[in-house]
Amino acid sequence: MSTFANLRKELKAKANPKKAKILQRFFKTEKGEYGEGDVFLGLSVPETRRIAQKYKDLKFKEIEELLKSKTHEERLLALLILVNQFQGVMLKHNTSVRHKIFNFYLKNTKYINNWDLVDGSAPKIVGEYLLGFASINGSKQILYKLAKSKNLWERRIAIIATFAFIKNNQFAETLKISEMLLNDKHDLIHKAVGWMLREVGKQSQPTLEKFLKKHTSKMPRVMLRYAIERLTSGKRRGYLLQNY
Repeated sequence: MSTFANLRKELKAKANPKKAKILQRFFKTEKGEYGEGDVFLGLSVPETRRIAQKYKDLKFKEIEELLKSKTHEERLLALLILVNQFQGVMLKHNTSVRHKIFNFYLKNTKYINNWDLVDGSAPKIVGEYLLGFASINGSKQILYKLAKSKNLWERRIAIIATFAFIKNNQFAETLKISEMLLNDKHDLIHKAVGWMLREVGKQSQPTLEKFLKKHTSKMPRVMLRYAIERLTSGKRRGYLLQNY
């Protein structure tokens, strides 16, 4: 039996139908919901991570097959393996492989179609790649293109990818994309933007508060709540009052 066949056999062996039903509710898979039609096996994330580490050397074509699967855990597994491979080649300073993974990721965003898939991969592939090529003119423009997308998940990729910049005390992209997404209609974008603004605040509270002073009155309530979560109770109350 091939390595790939063993991998799929292992996934099916760990399937938990009872947990799968819970996950399908949690990830909003009913008609009209953001995860409509997504299918779960019922594996936990730690289980999936262990399998990803075990098969970290999976061939690229097989990773692509997993990513195009209708099964959520197979898509998650593909992304976890890509992240492992991307981080591995970073240590080896292999630019060409990083470039290949980055381009593959962007060509297949339609399969990165739930918030956990985005959040576990966008900063570690898109963000880290762009961070490494920050000196190249226009390298970050892809983020603004994604932020303007009609696709919910591409917009989320745009803002969540900037987590890599935040960790390196670079806030410009996060703040610009947050401004672009202020009027977004989806609460998953509101939460993502608020989360990234909160992370900016952890690194530089004055930078966060400068943004808040300019935009508090226009921010969706949930975005603001996420952004101010780590501020003092008095400051939180003040910003919430400005938001009415």
